[in-house]
Amino acid sequence: GKPTLYGSVTRRGLSSEGIPDITASEGFLVQEVTKKSILISCPHENVSTKFLAPYTTFSRIHQKSITCLDISSGGGLGVSTSTDGTMKIWQAANGEIRRLLEGHVYDVNCCRFFPSGLVVLSGGMDAQLKIWSAEDASCVVTFKGHKGGILDTAIVDRGRNVLSCSRDGTARLWDCGKSACLGVIADCGCPVNGIAAGAADDSLNLGTPEHPPSEREIGTEGKILLLAREDKKLQGVGLQSRQPVFLFVGSDAFNCCTFLSSTCILAGTQDGNIYQLDVRNTSAPIQVVHRSGAPVLSLLPYRDGFIASQGN
Repeated sequence: GKPTLYGSVTRRGLSSEGIPDITASEGFLVQEVTKKSILISCPHENVSTKFLAPYTTFSRIHQKSITCLDISSGGGLGVSTSTDGTMKIWQAANGEIRRLLEGHVYDVNCCRFFPSGLVVLSGGMDAQLKIWSAEDASCVVTFKGHKGGILDTAIVDRGRNVLSCSRDGTARLWDCGKSACLGVIADCGCPVNGIAAGAADDSLNLGTPEHPPSEREIGTEGKILLLAREDKKLQGVGLQSRQPVFLFVGSDAFNCCTFLSSTCILAGTQDGNIYQLDVRNTSAPIQVVHRSGAPVLSLLPYRDGFIASQGN
């Protein structure tokens, strides 16, 4: 709620060890400089940020902004989508392009590898969900059923079933073998910007299904689906039961969500808040992290914490 503070950093020269001599403008302090990082603090606001230099940059994969990317489980391949209208598979070691995945009409919004690392799942503004072979770039399955652009996907266990969410307000479960929709998990009445599926803690009541689940449903039992909704709500739904588990109201539209454990979840909003919640009691968040007012675009568990990307 305060005005933004602006400052600048200036390099005055290099030390004999090759470390730059850096100063900051009024109100900011340069605390530590190495060849790969600069730590800058703002004592008045009691905040500090470490700026890290990338050790590799791949500038030839896409011509415009990258909207989504994933790395295969073995770490060998990357897949990414861009506002230049392309989706590409590339070698993670050197950025060499291996495959161009063509077949969506309009923009591709999301892409991810299956656990095998040989297959890619993508969703686009054409309301289609597609499965691709990373080996020959062929599209093996196309799922149709959504009435609006697909905004995020999730893979259940090893990938016999997959999930998608859309601008049409629904989250759907699909059977890859028969390329059929197994059901609408939730219908929210507003765009669902992000989803995540995870194993639920045993103490959580996930509800019971109204109808016996199809034998084509593999690995949905005991799992909870998180829905990051445009109407400022974060919802938990029993994946097999389709029953609501919790509903949490945040400060703005939720963009993304992820699991830190079977009880602890994270979700990020358009106004820059990251909520950490316990799924067993969502009446109040464990903590709310707010570094800047820029939208939180993605969240990823990492070691004992998490990585967040923001739109600044």
